[in-house]
Amino acid sequence: MRTDNHSTVSQSILVLGVGELGLSVLRHLAPLAARADSNVTVLLRASATESQSPDKRRVIAQLRNLGVAMLAGDLVACSVSELAEMFAPFDTVISCAGFVAGRGTQLKLTQAALEAGIQRYFPWQFGVDYDLIGRGSPQDLFDEQLDVRDLLRAQDKTEWVIVSTGMFTSFLFAPVLGVVDLANDTVHALGSLETAVTVTTPEDIGALTASIVFAEPRIRNQVVYIAGDTVTYGQLASMLEAVSGRAFQRVEWSVPFLEAQLAGDPEDSIKKYRAVFAQGKGVAWDRDVTFNKQQAIDVMDVERWARSNLS
Repeated sequence: MRTDNHSTVSQSILVLGVGELGLSVLRHLAPLAARADSNVTVLLRASATESQSPDKRRVIAQLRNLGVAMLAGDLVACSVSELAEMFAPFDTVISCAGFVAGRGTQLKLTQAALEAGIQRYFPWQFGVDYDLIGRGSPQDLFDEQLDVRDLLRAQDKTEWVIVSTGMFTSFLFAPVLGVVDLANDTVHALGSLETAVTVTTPEDIGALTASIVFAEPRIRNQVVYIAGDTVTYGQLASMLEAVSGRAFQRVEWSVPFLEAQLAGDPEDSIKKYRAVFAQGKGVAWDRDVTFNKQQAIDVMDVERWARSNLS
């Protein structure tokens, strides 16, 4: 990745969450921070640092090797004021705590960031364009994301940056989503074969987010689009044929079909996602408008991901 045009202004950065995305952000953020005389801290439950679980111990070892400091705290259990007190010493807070943290958490973290009066906040918005999707979509979790945007836009004390990434690339191929059925050589197109979807790998999201944090001129109060790739489901099927050498059946799951499925099982999260993505609104954008294209940063497209992961 290019590292020119990066800020050398020192800043103290707090990252929330060490899941797949959080770790990727930290891996890329730590070296950039070191070059900019900045420091990086991650908020962890106290139990995580004391755990004897091999997986958790590996994560802690990674963080130590990166020179990332650790701060004990519980995003779910702590109140807004308690979180604000933790956030206050930092210049920038980056939330990598996704929907698994539970309903209301995104709003609570945003309220805490504003109460703390930090300089800049990156909320967990690493997904679709919630503005375009709007309120009342099949995925009801998305309304909270719009509440977060409303809160940030209604004030001018804390700068904010939203990174729109599209779907995680791996999720497009996940059996649970049902788009790619490798066992039966079938692509189920959400909406239609012409419906498009933007995808980015967590690794690229981490690298690009780190670059956005230190970019000059400073990025503030805006939505930044990134994309590993933007493809239609028809193009996805053709790509899978090219990679595998096998013919793939194309089956369209129309919006009415998916909405009927959801109506029969209204609490099913995957059916909610399918219905939203089938509508094709706010889930795909042209790669030419992306930060990575404008900065000439190499990212992993769908075909390269498939050749690396579907062997």
